[in-house]
Amino acid sequence: MQDAMNQVGAGLTSLKITLVEFAVRYGLQILGASIIVVIGLKIAGYATRALDGWLERRTSIDVALRTLFVRLLRLVVIGATVVIAAEKIGVPVASLIAGLGVAGVGIGFAMQGVLSNLIAGMTIFFIRPFKVGEYIDVLKVHGEVVDITLFSTTLRHTTDQSRIVIPNRQIVGEILHNYGTKRQLDLEIGIAYASDIGKAIDVATETVLEDARVLKEPAPLVGIRKVGEGALVVSVRPWVPVADYEQALLGLYRSIFEAYRERGIDVPLPQREIRIHAETAAARAALGAPVVKVN
Repeated sequence: MQDAMNQVGAGLTSLKITLVEFAVRYGLQILGASIIVVIGLKIAGYATRALDGWLERRTSIDVALRTLFVRLLRLVVIGATVVIAAEKIGVPVASLIAGLGVAGVGIGFAMQGVLSNLIAGMTIFFIRPFKVGEYIDVLKVHGEVVDITLFSTTLRHTTDQSRIVIPNRQIVGEILHNYGTKRQLDLEIGIAYASDIGKAIDVATETVLEDARVLKEPAPLVGIRKVGEGALVVSVRPWVPVADYEQALLGLYRSIFEAYRERGIDVPLPQREIRIHAETAAARAALGAPVVKVN
């Protein structure tokens, strides 16, 4: 037991001596590298905030492209900081970079999907088929663009606020429908055949233009769209910002219906006329079912 305790004590003493020698030999280098890393991170944060503010105030660069420049600057500053800190400790940076270059070939094959997303992301940034805030339809999904990165694009549904993340390589080369920052509503309201059509169109137009969410340009399209089974269908198609699409759709249906009721424009209930032939009536009577006669 005593021998085991002596061995443990000797081991701890040896470890202590080793740590002291390491601290004496490399302590100042590690301290210097730590200070360099802290200063580098501070500089990266200050530089990126300054660049972001300058780009926002002085240029009209898209938000996504501005974010790309800011992230690249941060990456460059942090990378330079790591290199300087490594050299301070004594790491052979040149040899390390050469080794990474050789290993990069194998890493490239293993990360083909990531690299293809990166290249596609750069293509999106510089060709700019869409921007943040626009509404797009691609790959059978649609939504408002809320974020564009080098690797993916994020869409948000205006209905349930859910998000869709699409790899950039899936977007480039596909047919894309860009609605821009506005969308056109498509409302249909039936009015009675005896209604004053001109009055119905004027009331719908006035009601739509009174809504603050509706854009004045382009002007809303209002008119008779089709002749239904029991009503004339008034089509109301105003333009609204993407963010207001769902709320404007629900609100305008209510506003137009209430305006028609106040102005005496009849909105009939759905109707369907059923005619029963004599043979069918006789068969129903034989079964004891009620028979409706139509003159």
